[in-house]
Amino acid sequence: MSYIPHTKEQTQEMLKAIGASSIDELFKDIRPALRPRSFDIPEGLSEFDVIERMRALASKNATGLINFLGAGFYDHYIPAAVDAITERSEFYTAYTPYQPECSQGWLQAIYEYQTAICELTGLDAANASLYDGGTALYEAALMAIRTTGRNKIIMDSGVNLIYRTMLYTYTSNLSVEFVETPVAHGQSSREEIYKHLDDKTAAVIVQNPNFFGTIDDHSDIAEKAHLCGALVIASVYPVSLGLLKTPGEIGADIATGEGQSLGLPLSFGGPYLGFMACKKEFVRKMPGRIAGATVDKDGKRGFVLTLQAREQHIRRERATSNICSNEALCALRAIVYTTLLGKQGLKELAQLNYERSEFAKNELDKIKGVEVKRSSPTFNEFTLALPRNADKVVAEMIDKGFAAGFPLGRFYKGMDNYLLVSTTEKRTEEEIKEFAEALRVVI
Repeated sequence: MSYIPHTKEQTQEMLKAIGASSIDELFKDIRPALRPRSFDIPEGLSEFDVIERMRALASKNATGLINFLGAGFYDHYIPAAVDAITERSEFYTAYTPYQPECSQGWLQAIYEYQTAICELTGLDAANASLYDGGTALYEAALMAIRTTGRNKIIMDSGVNLIYRTMLYTYTSNLSVEFVETPVAHGQSSREEIYKHLDDKTAAVIVQNPNFFGTIDDHSDIAEKAHLCGALVIASVYPVSLGLLKTPGEIGADIATGEGQSLGLPLSFGGPYLGFMACKKEFVRKMPGRIAGATVDKDGKRGFVLTLQAREQHIRRERATSNICSNEALCALRAIVYTTLLGKQGLKELAQLNYERSEFAKNELDKIKGVEVKRSSPTFNEFTLALPRNADKVVAEMIDKGFAAGFPLGRFYKGMDNYLLVSTTEKRTEEEIKEFAEALRVVI
């Protein structure tokens, strides 16, 4: 039975048993900077004492804040039915349904999820889900490179910086050329994008709404990109598609996004959900699992995994992905959520998000020294110019009971006084007025 030694004698006894003369010798293969700083471990506690200790530590967190923070992850209401359905024991342990004869339920759930993503994005095919929105965008970029045989990616700087950082990280040992183009008045700079389009361009990556919350119609960019033989990848906020043009309508070839807003609670580090859809002609280049509908020998409808070309099928370096995994439980929440809302419900939800945002803009515009940036239309997220450092304002707003937004200076140089604010259907008019008053006092 293993145990943690509590005395020097016990430590020496264990070291001797494994043939090491000291702790330093035990960890000699690890660089000093990466070694544990201390082995001064406190005495063990009982289960009750551990729980009480963890509760005491957790109570130091700022909980119960009224949330106006977005930046890619949003505080939407999740109907109780989502938990009630997805917490059924049938869904607890299923991973990849390789045996269709005993996995029809899961396969149909994945198929229905794919169908919903296709309906949402206006594209022909979807896969069975990826880790998160950033991973999905990376996979789309690699998919465009495989499809076109080119290695240049033009990316709008209005794309979420978390996603852009992931792209650079994942491709750091690959021969991929990235060109970042600036935003102009919150929107994609056509002039800069067109200047870099050429016969080496694999894809143009845009985001709508972009990181600043700005709405843009990228149809003209898609048309120009296609003339050069490049693909267009659109990263989208799924709730906004209840009002805005779909990626299919603007001419995008691949659409990706973060599915957290489709019935997944906010949580530090996830698990979240990356979705991906594409035009039919690119489906064989798509990574991950794809569930398809078919019929058995008796003509009865059934579901199978199809077009599989992943690392676990012994493709090694020829695999379409070596990082994608099965987020089926998260995808299940997304299909339950979208089914509960329905087409009309999604439209009403998007409209409510937009209206609450416009109400917030009007209230915040009344504060002396605060400017709502209105150069471009927005969905449910917008930028404020403050007379003070946004980081400090956010810290002071916590004491007032608000998570006030995201300080843009953390991601963008020269924007230390800019704050990104988000509203969802959960923010009432009373809360928005209280938020505006608290901000007025802090300013």
